[in-house]
Amino acid sequence: MMLKRIIVVLTVLMIYSCGSSSKVRTATVNRTKKTTVVKKRPFVVAKETDVVKQNNGKSEVLEATSKIAVTPEVVNNYISQYKEIAKENMRKHGIPCSITLAQGVLESGAGTGVLAQKANNHFGIKCHTGWTGESVHHDDDAEQECFRKYEQSSESYRDHSLFLTTRSRYAGLFKLDKGDYVAWANGLRAAGYATDVKYPEKLIGLIERYELYKIDEEVIGSGYKPIAKMSEKPLDANSYRVSQGDTLYSISRKFNLSVDELVQLNNLPGNAIAIGQILKIKS
Repeated sequence: MMLKRIIVVLTVLMIYSCGSSSKVRTATVNRTKKTTVVKKRPFVVAKETDVVKQNNGKSEVLEATSKIAVTPEVVNNYISQYKEIAKENMRKHGIPCSITLAQGVLESGAGTGVLAQKANNHFGIKCHTGWTGESVHHDDDAEQECFRKYEQSSESYRDHSLFLTTRSRYAGLFKLDKGDYVAWANGLRAAGYATDVKYPEKLIGLIERYELYKIDEEVIGSGYKPIAKMSEKPLDANSYRVSQGDTLYSISRKFNLSVDELVQLNNLPGNAIAIGQILKIKS
């Protein structure tokens, strides 16, 4: 009898032990390990050309820019964007659209230059005496010169018109035929708008390459008198007019020059050239 009781007790203990062991194994199998993910903040290095240093007043100190090379597509897009503003200003103030747009393209790098991007200044108009609006400082003829800053690009176009119409030194321009962009380009240089001796040539080249005179005709209407294009005039032996399919390489081969020599002779910012552009082939 005693032996039977001992056997029963041992059997119960064995069953209990097996059940506990099974539970432990199950818990061990189902246990999952937690993983902690640590996200690092990206380290961003600011580009020097993107830095705008804040001044105590309304001015900002900007990095100086060099010459800007743009594609014809960029120029055409710029012209399309500002053509109507130029036409409105021509009707109101009498400045040819061709001149306004060519100046805008040239002075702003077709809207890609620092002054255009940071200050909406498309014409390089400096502060001058009496300017009470916002301004930026930018290296030009001298270091850190003061340039006007605008809320919108359209304000820059309007101010360009007012700048020319309210200063006596530009009064002679408004006696010229509004369709004579050659006379206007030369008149601007003579009145001191720009120090670059090639300024008229650059404006005229842009006007003729991109046919900006046609926009003048839209405003003037039936009274428009076309003038002889500079691109149609004969060149001297030291110059060459770029034609369809020309590249700096092909032109250099034609005149026994290197591409670098052509670039230096013409003070080009890069290898981009345009149809109708006049290049020096001899110094």
